[in-house]
Amino acid sequence: MEAPSELSPPPLNPPLATTSAPRDKEPDIVDTERLRRWQEDRIARKLRGEYESAVLHLAEVINANLSTPLRIASVRIEGAVNTRKSFLSSLVTPFLAKPVPSITENAPTLEHVLHTTRHIGSLLQETDLFKSVEGRLEPSRDALAQSGDVDVVFKTLEKGRYYLNTSTQVGNNEGGASATCRVRNAFGGAETFEANLAFATKTRVSFNASLSAPLPSSLTTRGELSIYGAERDNSSYSSSSEGLRGFKAVVRHGKLLRGMHEVGYEAVLRHIGNLTPSASISMREAAGQSLKSAISHSWTRDTRDDALLGTRGSYFKISQEYAGLLGDASFYKGEIQSQLSRSLFPGTIVSFAARSGILHSLWKPALFPDRFQLGGPTNVRMFRANGMGPRDGPDSLGGDLYWAAGVSLISDVPHKPHWPVKTHLFVNAGRLDAMDTSKTFVDNVVSSITKPSISAGLGLVYKLDPVRIEMNVGVPLLASKSDSVRRGLQVGIGVDFL
Repeated sequence: MEAPSELSPPPLNPPLATTSAPRDKEPDIVDTERLRRWQEDRIARKLRGEYESAVLHLAEVINANLSTPLRIASVRIEGAVNTRKSFLSSLVTPFLAKPVPSITENAPTLEHVLHTTRHIGSLLQETDLFKSVEGRLEPSRDALAQSGDVDVVFKTLEKGRYYLNTSTQVGNNEGGASATCRVRNAFGGAETFEANLAFATKTRVSFNASLSAPLPSSLTTRGELSIYGAERDNSSYSSSSEGLRGFKAVVRHGKLLRGMHEVGYEAVLRHIGNLTPSASISMREAAGQSLKSAISHSWTRDTRDDALLGTRGSYFKISQEYAGLLGDASFYKGEIQSQLSRSLFPGTIVSFAARSGILHSLWKPALFPDRFQLGGPTNVRMFRANGMGPRDGPDSLGGDLYWAAGVSLISDVPHKPHWPVKTHLFVNAGRLDAMDTSKTFVDNVVSSITKPSISAGLGLVYKLDPVRIEMNVGVPLLASKSDSVRRGLQVGIGVDFL
Protein backbone atom coordinates (compact mmCIF):
# COMPACT_ATOMS: atom_id res chain seq x y z
CA MET A 1 0.00 0.00 0.00
CA GLU A 2 1.33 3.38 -0.95
CA ALA A 3 1.85 5.99 1.93
CA PRO A 4 0.39 9.52 1.63
CA SER A 5 2.80 12.02 0.25
CA GLU A 6 2.16 14.63 3.06
CA LEU A 7 0.59 14.83 6.49
CA SER A 8 -2.64 16.83 7.05
CA PRO A 9 -4.25 17.87 10.37
CA PRO A 10 -7.54 16.33 11.40
CA PRO A 11 -10.63 18.40 10.66
CA LEU A 12 -11.90 20.73 13.42
CA ASN A 13 -15.49 20.38 14.50
CA PRO A 14 -17.48 23.09 16.39
CA PRO A 15 -18.21 24.21 19.04
CA LEU A 16 -14.84 25.90 19.40
CA ALA A 17 -13.72 28.44 22.06
CA THR A 18 -13.12 31.86 20.60
CA THR A 19 -9.85 33.57 21.50
CA SER A 20 -11.16 37.03 20.71
CA ALA A 21 -13.12 37.30 24.00
CA PRO A 22 -11.45 39.32 26.82
CA ARG A 23 -9.86 37.30 29.60
CA ASP A 24 -10.18 40.04 32.28
CA LYS A 25 -13.48 41.56 31.13
CA GLU A 26 -11.72 44.39 29.35
CA PRO A 27 -13.85 46.37 26.88
CA ASP A 28 -13.18 46.58 23.19
CA ILE A 29 -10.11 48.62 22.34
CA VAL A 30 -12.12 50.99 20.18
CA ASP A 31 -14.12 52.12 23.23
CA THR A 32 -11.36 54.25 24.75
CA GLU A 33 -13.45 55.83 27.53
CA ARG A 34 -14.68 52.50 28.86
CA LEU A 35 -11.15 51.12 28.51
CA ARG A 36 -9.73 54.00 30.55
CA ARG A 37 -12.31 53.50 33.33
CA TRP A 38 -11.67 49.76 33.32
CA GLN A 39 -7.92 50.33 33.67
CA GLU A 40 -8.45 52.79 36.54
CA ASP A 41 -10.75 50.33 38.32
CA ARG A 42 -8.23 47.56 37.80
CA ILE A 43 -5.41 49.64 39.31
CA ALA A 44 -7.66 50.69 42.21
CA ARG A 45 -8.53 47.06 42.95
CA LYS A 46 -4.84 46.18 42.93
CA LEU A 47 -3.90 49.03 45.26
CA ARG A 48 -6.83 48.22 47.56
CA GLY A 49 -5.73 44.62 47.71
CA GLU A 50 -2.13 45.62 48.50
CA TYR A 51 -3.35 48.05 51.18
CA GLU A 52 -5.60 45.45 52.77
CA SER A 53 -2.75 42.94 52.73
CA ALA A 54 -0.41 45.45 54.37
CA VAL A 55 -3.01 46.30 57.04
CA LEU A 56 -3.63 42.63 57.69
CA HIS A 57 0.10 41.96 57.99
CA LEU A 58 0.55 44.92 60.32
CA ALA A 59 -2.37 43.77 62.46
CA GLU A 60 -0.85 40.31 62.71
CA VAL A 61 2.50 41.75 63.78
CA ILE A 62 0.88 43.99 66.40
CA ASN A 63 -1.42 41.28 67.76
CA ALA A 64 1.53 38.91 68.07
CA ASN A 65 3.44 41.46 70.15
CA LEU A 66 0.74 43.04 72.31
CA SER A 67 2.18 41.49 75.46
CA THR A 68 5.70 42.75 74.74
CA PRO A 69 6.89 44.89 77.69
CA LEU A 70 7.02 48.53 76.61
CA ARG A 71 7.01 51.76 78.54
CA ILE A 72 6.29 55.38 77.62
CA ALA A 73 9.30 57.47 78.59
CA SER A 74 7.90 60.79 77.34
CA VAL A 75 5.20 62.39 75.18
CA ARG A 76 6.15 65.09 72.71
CA ILE A 77 3.69 67.27 70.80
CA GLU A 78 5.14 68.95 67.73
CA GLY A 79 3.58 71.85 65.88
CA ALA A 80 1.64 73.31 68.85
CA VAL A 81 3.45 76.64 68.68
CA ASN A 82 0.58 78.76 70.06
CA THR A 83 -0.46 76.40 72.85
CA ARG A 84 0.97 76.58 76.36
CA LYS A 85 3.08 73.64 77.48
CA SER A 86 1.39 73.74 80.89
CA PHE A 87 -2.02 73.24 79.23
CA LEU A 88 -0.80 70.32 77.12
CA SER A 89 0.86 68.81 80.19
CA SER A 90 -2.43 68.95 82.10
CA LEU A 91 -4.03 66.88 79.31
CA VAL A 92 -1.26 64.32 78.95
CA THR A 93 -0.18 63.73 82.56
CA PRO A 94 -3.31 61.82 83.74
CA PHE A 95 -2.73 59.19 81.04
CA LEU A 96 0.86 58.45 81.99
CA ALA A 97 1.55 55.74 84.54
CA LYS A 98 3.88 56.29 87.44
CA PRO A 99 7.55 55.75 86.57
CA VAL A 100 8.59 52.09 86.50
CA PRO A 101 12.22 51.42 87.51
CA SER A 102 12.75 48.72 84.88
CA ILE A 103 11.00 46.52 82.33
CA THR A 104 9.53 43.68 84.42
CA GLU A 105 6.71 41.20 84.16
CA ASN A 106 4.30 43.74 85.68
CA ALA A 107 5.43 46.60 83.45
CA PRO A 108 3.21 48.25 80.80
CA THR A 109 2.97 46.47 77.48
CA LEU A 110 2.64 47.45 73.84
CA GLU A 111 -1.14 47.14 74.17
CA HIS A 112 -1.15 49.68 77.01
CA VAL A 113 1.08 52.05 75.03
CA LEU A 114 -1.18 51.88 71.95
CA HIS A 115 -4.34 52.51 74.01
CA THR A 116 -2.70 55.45 75.77
CA THR A 117 -1.56 56.92 72.45
CA ARG A 118 -5.08 56.64 71.03
CA HIS A 119 -6.65 58.32 74.09
CA ILE A 120 -4.19 61.20 74.07
CA GLY A 121 -4.69 61.74 70.33
CA SER A 122 -8.46 61.75 70.77
CA LEU A 123 -8.16 64.31 73.57
CA LEU A 124 -5.99 66.57 71.43
CA GLN A 125 -8.62 66.43 68.68
CA GLU A 126 -11.31 67.27 71.23
CA THR A 127 -9.61 70.57 72.10
CA ASP A 128 -10.64 71.82 68.62
CA LEU A 129 -7.22 73.47 68.28
CA PHE A 130 -5.71 71.23 65.60
CA LYS A 131 -6.52 70.48 61.98
CA SER A 132 -4.67 67.17 62.16
CA VAL A 133 -3.09 64.98 64.84
CA GLU A 134 -0.79 62.10 63.84
CA GLY A 135 0.84 59.87 66.45
CA ARG A 136 3.88 57.62 66.18
CA LEU A 137 6.24 55.70 68.44
CA GLU A 138 10.00 56.35 68.50
CA PRO A 139 12.87 54.95 70.57
CA SER A 140 13.39 57.10 73.63
CA ARG A 141 15.89 59.94 73.28
CA ASP A 142 16.68 59.94 76.99
CA ALA A 143 20.34 59.14 77.68
CA LEU A 144 19.23 57.05 80.65
CA ALA A 145 16.54 55.19 78.72
CA GLN A 146 16.31 51.45 79.23
CA SER A 147 15.44 48.73 76.79
CA GLY A 148 11.75 48.98 75.89
CA ASP A 149 11.42 52.72 76.57
CA VAL A 150 9.66 54.66 73.79
CA ASP A 151 8.61 58.23 73.13
CA VAL A 152 5.09 58.98 71.89
CA VAL A 153 5.31 61.78 69.34
CA PHE A 154 2.29 63.66 67.98
CA LYS A 155 2.71 65.72 64.84
CA THR A 156 0.02 68.41 64.85
CA LEU A 157 -1.13 71.27 62.64
CA GLU A 158 -2.93 74.06 64.46
CA LYS A 159 -6.11 75.68 63.17
CA GLY A 160 -6.19 79.38 62.38
CA ARG A 161 -6.46 81.61 65.44
CA TYR A 162 -8.31 84.59 64.00
CA TYR A 163 -11.71 84.73 62.37
CA LEU A 164 -13.58 87.78 61.13
CA ASN A 165 -16.91 87.66 59.35
CA THR A 166 -19.55 90.13 58.22
CA SER A 167 -22.88 88.86 56.98
CA THR A 168 -26.55 89.45 56.45
CA GLN A 169 -28.81 86.96 58.13
CA VAL A 170 -32.37 85.99 58.95
CA GLY A 171 -33.67 84.19 62.01
CA ASN A 172 -36.59 84.13 64.41
CA ASN A 173 -38.63 86.20 61.95
CA GLU A 174 -36.25 89.09 61.60
CA GLY A 175 -33.44 90.05 59.26
CA GLY A 176 -30.29 92.04 59.74
CA ALA A 177 -26.54 92.36 59.37
CA SER A 178 -23.78 91.40 61.76
CA ALA A 179 -20.03 91.39 62.27
CA THR A 180 -18.29 88.66 64.27
CA CYS A 181 -14.72 88.48 65.51
CA ARG A 182 -13.32 85.31 67.08
CA VAL A 183 -9.91 84.49 68.52
CA ARG A 184 -9.23 80.78 69.00
CA ASN A 185 -6.71 79.69 71.63
CA ALA A 186 -6.51 83.29 72.79
CA PHE A 187 -4.07 82.70 75.69
CA GLY A 188 -2.69 79.30 74.73
CA GLY A 189 -5.07 77.20 76.83
CA ALA A 190 -7.97 76.51 74.40
CA GLU A 191 -9.70 79.75 75.35
CA THR A 192 -12.09 81.36 72.88
CA PHE A 193 -12.83 85.06 72.73
CA GLU A 194 -15.75 86.15 70.59
CA ALA A 195 -17.39 89.52 69.94
CA ASN A 196 -20.48 90.16 67.89
CA LEU A 197 -22.26 93.33 66.75
CA ALA A 198 -25.56 93.09 64.89
CA PHE A 199 -28.28 95.34 63.50
CA ALA A 200 -31.71 93.95 62.66
CA THR A 201 -35.33 94.89 62.03
CA LYS A 202 -36.76 94.02 65.45
CA THR A 203 -33.58 93.90 67.52
CA ARG A 204 -32.33 97.26 66.31
CA VAL A 205 -28.84 96.75 67.73
CA SER A 206 -27.20 94.07 69.83
CA PHE A 207 -23.71 93.31 71.00
CA ASN A 208 -22.08 90.46 72.84
CA ALA A 209 -18.55 89.74 74.01
CA SER A 210 -17.62 86.45 75.67
CA LEU A 211 -14.56 84.59 76.86
CA SER A 212 -14.76 80.84 77.43
CA ALA A 213 -12.11 78.40 78.61
CA PRO A 214 -11.87 74.79 79.79
CA LEU A 215 -11.70 74.48 83.53
CA PRO A 216 -8.64 72.67 84.98
CA SER A 217 -8.05 69.03 84.02
CA SER A 218 -11.22 68.56 81.96
CA LEU A 219 -12.33 69.47 78.46
CA THR A 220 -15.91 68.48 79.28
CA THR A 221 -16.23 71.40 81.70
CA ARG A 222 -15.99 74.95 80.41
CA GLY A 223 -16.53 78.33 82.00
CA GLU A 224 -17.76 81.41 80.17
CA LEU A 225 -17.97 85.10 81.02
CA SER A 226 -19.97 87.43 78.79
CA ILE A 227 -21.35 90.94 78.61
CA TYR A 228 -24.20 91.80 76.28
CA GLY A 229 -26.72 94.43 75.34
CA ALA A 230 -29.62 94.91 72.96
CA GLU A 231 -32.29 97.35 71.86
CA ARG A 232 -35.51 95.60 70.77
CA ASP A 233 -38.54 96.98 69.04
CA ASN A 234 -41.57 95.30 70.65
CA SER A 235 -44.16 97.67 69.24
CA SER A 236 -45.75 94.89 67.14
CA TYR A 237 -47.19 93.27 70.29
CA SER A 238 -46.48 95.51 73.32
CA SER A 239 -46.43 99.17 72.09
CA SER A 240 -42.92 99.69 73.47
CA SER A 241 -39.23 98.97 73.07
CA GLU A 242 -36.88 97.21 75.45
CA GLY A 243 -33.24 97.87 76.26
CA LEU A 244 -30.92 95.33 77.89
CA ARG A 245 -27.47 95.61 79.45
CA GLY A 246 -26.21 92.54 81.22
CA PHE A 247 -23.46 90.28 82.51
CA LYS A 248 -23.50 86.47 82.67
CA ALA A 249 -21.19 83.82 84.10
CA VAL A 250 -21.78 80.18 83.11
CA VAL A 251 -20.22 76.78 83.77
CA ARG A 252 -21.09 73.94 81.35
CA HIS A 253 -20.34 70.27 81.94
CA GLY A 254 -20.90 67.28 79.69
CA LYS A 255 -21.84 66.76 76.06
CA LEU A 256 -25.18 67.25 74.33
CA LEU A 257 -25.28 63.65 73.14
CA ARG A 258 -25.20 62.31 76.71
CA GLY A 259 -26.53 65.34 78.56
CA MET A 260 -25.07 68.77 79.33
CA HIS A 261 -25.51 70.67 82.58
CA GLU A 262 -25.30 74.45 82.69
CA VAL A 263 -25.16 76.53 85.85
CA GLY A 264 -25.06 80.30 85.61
CA TYR A 265 -25.50 83.68 87.23
CA GLU A 266 -26.94 86.67 85.38
CA ALA A 267 -27.34 90.32 86.25
CA VAL A 268 -29.20 92.42 83.70
CA LEU A 269 -30.60 95.95 83.66
CA ARG A 270 -33.82 96.23 81.60
CA HIS A 271 -35.58 99.35 80.40
CA ILE A 272 -39.10 99.50 78.92
CA GLY A 273 -39.66 102.75 77.06
CA ASN A 274 -40.50 104.50 73.78
CA LEU A 275 -44.20 103.85 74.32
CA THR A 276 -46.45 104.41 71.34
CA PRO A 277 -49.45 106.75 71.72
CA SER A 278 -51.79 103.74 71.72
CA ALA A 279 -50.00 101.99 74.60
CA SER A 280 -52.32 100.50 77.21
CA ILE A 281 -52.43 101.41 80.91
CA SER A 282 -50.73 98.09 81.76
CA MET A 283 -47.77 98.86 79.51
CA ARG A 284 -47.48 102.37 80.87
CA GLU A 285 -47.29 100.92 84.36
CA ALA A 286 -44.62 98.47 83.21
CA ALA A 287 -42.44 101.22 81.70
CA GLY A 288 -39.18 102.13 83.41
CA GLN A 289 -36.05 100.38 84.60
CA SER A 290 -35.72 97.09 86.46
CA LEU A 291 -32.78 94.98 87.60
CA LYS A 292 -32.78 91.20 87.51
CA SER A 293 -30.22 89.19 89.47
CA ALA A 294 -30.73 85.47 88.95
CA ILE A 295 -29.12 82.06 89.17
CA SER A 296 -30.10 79.33 86.72
CA HIS A 297 -29.59 75.68 85.89
CA SER A 298 -30.43 73.66 82.80
CA TRP A 299 -29.91 70.13 81.55
CA THR A 300 -29.99 69.43 77.81
CA ARG A 301 -29.76 66.19 75.85
CA ASP A 302 -29.84 66.19 72.05
CA THR A 303 -29.50 62.99 69.98
CA ARG A 304 -31.10 64.28 66.77
CA ASP A 305 -29.19 63.76 63.54
CA ASP A 306 -30.22 67.27 62.44
CA ALA A 307 -31.51 70.10 64.63
CA LEU A 308 -33.55 71.66 61.80
CA LEU A 309 -34.98 68.62 59.97
CA GLY A 310 -34.13 65.59 62.05
CA THR A 311 -35.08 62.13 60.79
CA ARG A 312 -34.29 60.36 64.06
CA GLY A 313 -33.33 61.11 67.64
CA SER A 314 -34.78 63.24 70.40
CA TYR A 315 -34.26 66.55 72.18
CA PHE A 316 -35.00 67.28 75.82
CA LYS A 317 -34.25 70.34 77.93
CA ILE A 318 -35.28 71.24 81.44
CA SER A 319 -34.34 74.63 82.88
CA GLN A 320 -35.03 76.59 86.03
CA GLU A 321 -34.24 80.10 87.16
CA TYR A 322 -34.44 81.83 90.52
CA ALA A 323 -34.37 85.62 90.80
CA GLY A 324 -34.54 87.59 94.02
CA LEU A 325 -31.05 87.78 95.49
CA LEU A 326 -30.80 91.42 94.46
CA GLY A 327 -32.72 93.78 92.21
CA ASP A 328 -36.39 94.24 91.43
CA ALA A 329 -37.28 90.82 90.00
CA SER A 330 -38.40 88.08 92.38
CA PHE A 331 -39.62 84.81 90.91
CA TYR A 332 -39.02 81.14 90.22
CA LYS A 333 -39.30 80.02 86.61
CA GLY A 334 -39.25 76.49 85.29
CA GLU A 335 -39.45 75.31 81.69
CA ILE A 336 -39.40 72.00 79.78
CA GLN A 337 -38.90 71.46 76.04
CA SER A 338 -38.88 68.20 74.09
CA GLN A 339 -38.94 66.93 70.53
CA LEU A 340 -38.99 63.46 68.95
CA SER A 341 -38.36 62.79 65.25
CA ARG A 342 -38.89 59.54 63.37
CA SER A 343 -38.79 58.44 59.74
CA LEU A 344 -42.06 56.69 58.84
CA PHE A 345 -40.71 55.49 55.50
CA PRO A 346 -38.16 56.85 52.99
CA GLY A 347 -38.84 60.53 52.32
CA THR A 348 -41.36 61.05 55.14
CA ILE A 349 -40.64 62.32 58.66
CA VAL A 350 -43.00 62.74 61.60
CA SER A 351 -42.01 65.10 64.43
CA PHE A 352 -43.64 65.47 67.84
CA ALA A 353 -42.80 68.50 69.98
CA ALA A 354 -43.99 69.88 73.30
CA ARG A 355 -42.97 72.60 75.72
CA SER A 356 -44.31 74.04 78.94
CA GLY A 357 -43.35 76.61 81.55
CA ILE A 358 -44.43 78.15 84.84
CA LEU A 359 -43.55 81.48 86.44
CA HIS A 360 -44.18 81.77 90.17
CA SER A 361 -43.88 85.24 91.73
CA LEU A 362 -42.27 85.34 95.15
CA TRP A 363 -42.50 88.49 97.26
CA LYS A 364 -42.93 90.88 94.32
CA PRO A 365 -45.32 90.74 91.33
CA ALA A 366 -43.80 89.39 88.11
CA LEU A 367 -42.45 92.08 85.77
CA PHE A 368 -43.33 92.31 82.06
CA PRO A 369 -39.84 91.27 80.74
CA ASP A 370 -39.94 88.08 82.85
CA ARG A 371 -43.31 86.76 81.69
CA PHE A 372 -43.76 84.11 79.02
CA GLN A 373 -44.87 85.02 75.48
CA LEU A 374 -46.50 82.57 73.09
CA GLY A 375 -47.73 82.46 69.52
CA GLY A 376 -46.21 82.89 66.09
CA PRO A 377 -44.86 80.94 63.10
CA THR A 378 -42.06 79.28 65.11
CA ASN A 379 -44.27 77.84 67.89
CA VAL A 380 -48.10 77.86 67.79
CA ARG A 381 -48.61 78.61 64.10
CA MET A 382 -51.49 80.65 62.66
CA PHE A 383 -51.39 82.99 65.68
CA ARG A 384 -49.59 86.30 65.61
CA ALA A 385 -46.09 86.50 67.08
CA ASN A 386 -46.43 86.81 70.87
CA GLY A 387 -50.16 87.31 70.29
CA MET A 388 -51.59 84.71 72.66
CA GLY A 389 -52.62 85.09 76.29
CA PRO A 390 -53.74 88.02 78.45
CA ARG A 391 -54.12 91.38 76.72
CA ASP A 392 -54.84 94.96 77.55
CA GLY A 393 -56.11 96.67 74.42
CA PRO A 394 -53.47 96.30 71.67
CA ASP A 395 -50.81 94.91 74.01
CA SER A 396 -49.95 91.32 74.89
CA LEU A 397 -49.05 91.27 78.58
CA GLY A 398 -47.49 87.79 78.74
CA GLY A 399 -48.42 85.05 81.17
CA ASP A 400 -47.31 82.89 84.08
CA LEU A 401 -48.30 79.47 82.74
CA TYR A 402 -48.06 78.12 79.22
CA TRP A 403 -47.98 74.90 77.26
CA ALA A 404 -47.68 74.12 73.57
CA ALA A 405 -47.63 70.91 71.55
CA GLY A 406 -47.49 70.04 67.89
CA VAL A 407 -47.14 67.26 65.37
CA SER A 408 -45.64 67.79 61.92
CA LEU A 409 -45.54 65.50 58.90
CA ILE A 410 -42.72 66.45 56.53
CA SER A 411 -42.22 64.64 53.23
CA ASP A 412 -40.53 64.99 49.85
CA VAL A 413 -42.24 66.85 47.05
CA PRO A 414 -43.90 64.17 44.85
CA HIS A 415 -41.56 62.98 42.08
CA LYS A 416 -38.87 65.43 43.32
CA PRO A 417 -37.11 63.72 46.26
CA HIS A 418 -33.84 65.53 45.51
CA TRP A 419 -35.33 68.99 46.05
CA PRO A 420 -34.35 70.80 49.30
CA VAL A 421 -37.97 71.95 49.60
CA LYS A 422 -40.29 69.61 51.54
CA THR A 423 -44.04 69.55 52.06
CA HIS A 424 -45.35 70.23 55.56
CA LEU A 425 -48.59 69.26 57.32
CA PHE A 426 -49.06 70.37 60.94
CA VAL A 427 -51.44 70.54 63.89
CA ASN A 428 -50.53 72.83 66.83
CA ALA A 429 -52.13 73.46 70.18
CA GLY A 430 -51.28 75.62 73.17
CA ARG A 431 -52.37 78.20 75.70
CA LEU A 432 -50.90 81.05 77.74
CA ASP A 433 -52.54 82.19 80.99
CA ALA A 434 -51.99 84.42 83.98
CA MET A 435 -52.09 82.60 87.31
CA ASP A 436 -55.42 82.96 89.12
CA THR A 437 -54.41 83.30 92.77
CA SER A 438 -57.94 82.42 93.92
CA LYS A 439 -57.43 78.88 92.53
CA THR A 440 -54.98 76.15 93.39
CA PHE A 441 -52.06 75.38 91.14
CA VAL A 442 -53.69 72.14 89.99
CA ASP A 443 -56.91 73.99 89.09
CA ASN A 444 -54.93 76.50 87.04
CA VAL A 445 -53.17 73.72 85.14
CA VAL A 446 -56.38 71.79 84.49
CA SER A 447 -58.13 74.94 83.29
CA SER A 448 -55.28 75.70 80.90
CA ILE A 449 -55.12 72.19 79.44
CA THR A 450 -58.89 71.85 78.96
CA LYS A 451 -59.18 75.14 77.03
CA PRO A 452 -56.57 74.86 74.25
CA SER A 453 -56.12 77.05 71.23
CA ILE A 454 -55.67 74.84 68.14
CA SER A 455 -54.49 75.47 64.60
CA ALA A 456 -53.81 73.34 61.52
CA GLY A 457 -52.44 73.85 58.05
CA LEU A 458 -50.00 72.83 55.36
CA GLY A 459 -47.13 74.40 53.52
CA LEU A 460 -43.50 74.11 52.45
CA VAL A 461 -40.29 73.78 54.46
CA TYR A 462 -36.83 74.76 53.25
CA LYS A 463 -33.61 74.12 55.13
CA LEU A 464 -31.16 76.95 54.56
CA ASP A 465 -28.36 76.41 57.08
CA PRO A 466 -28.25 77.67 59.73
CA VAL A 467 -31.98 78.48 59.64
CA ARG A 468 -35.22 76.82 58.62
CA ILE A 469 -37.80 78.61 56.49
CA GLU A 470 -41.49 77.74 56.49
CA MET A 471 -44.29 79.04 54.29
CA ASN A 472 -47.61 77.77 55.59
CA VAL A 473 -51.29 78.24 54.86
CA GLY A 474 -53.67 77.41 57.69
CA VAL A 475 -56.43 78.46 60.04
CA PRO A 476 -56.93 78.61 63.81
CA LEU A 477 -59.52 75.97 64.71
CA LEU A 478 -60.01 77.10 68.33
CA ALA A 479 -58.90 80.35 69.93
CA SER A 480 -59.45 82.33 73.13
CA LYS A 481 -61.02 85.77 72.97
CA SER A 482 -57.70 87.37 73.90
CA ASP A 483 -55.69 85.53 71.21
CA SER A 484 -54.59 87.42 68.13
CA VAL A 485 -55.00 85.06 65.17
CA ARG A 486 -53.61 85.06 61.65
CA ARG A 487 -55.46 83.33 58.83
CA GLY A 488 -54.07 82.47 55.45
CA LEU A 489 -50.36 82.71 54.59
CA GLN A 490 -47.73 82.81 57.35
CA VAL A 491 -43.95 82.78 56.87
CA GLY A 492 -41.60 81.59 59.62
CA ILE A 493 -37.82 81.94 59.74
CA GLY A 494 -35.84 80.63 62.69
CA VAL A 495 -33.83 77.86 64.31
CA ASP A 496 -36.25 76.60 66.97
CA PHE A 497 -39.64 75.37 65.73
CA LEU A 498 -42.44 73.57 67.52
